Amino acid sequence: MTHEALVVVRCGADWLVVRRTDHGYWHVVSGGVESGETAREAAERELCEEIGLVAAVVDLEASFSYRPEAWEASTRGEGGAINVECFLAEAPDGWEPTLNCEHDEYRWCVTAEAERVLHWDEPRELVRRLA
Repeated sequence: MTHEALVVVRCGADWLVVRRTDHGYWHVVSGGVESGETAREAAERELCEEIGLVAAVVDLEASFSYRPEAWEASTRGEGGAINVECFLAEAPDGWEPTLNCEHDEYRWCVTAEAERVLHWDEPRELVRRLA
């Protein structure tokens, strides 16, 4: 089973959402757990790589599994379930992301807007739960 880490980023009462360049949907920071690293290490690495944030993450002790849809196969691989572990990162006041090539836009959202724009159910539920 493939493993991923997902990180919701909060600054005060606002949530960071990022738009994927490959399919144009709004998401949170996420990525695969590489060989030899823990999900926490992957979460912190992905924060730095995707948005330029160096921060410790809080394990939300929440996880879920999914099977990639056909249109995701090019970026997620084919077949088998993907297990995702969820984390929270707090951004400092005034900090703004530096996006890598995986994202072409970002925005800070209040909870209701984040729930409205996030493509996947699981990140929406995390934001709702943490608000």
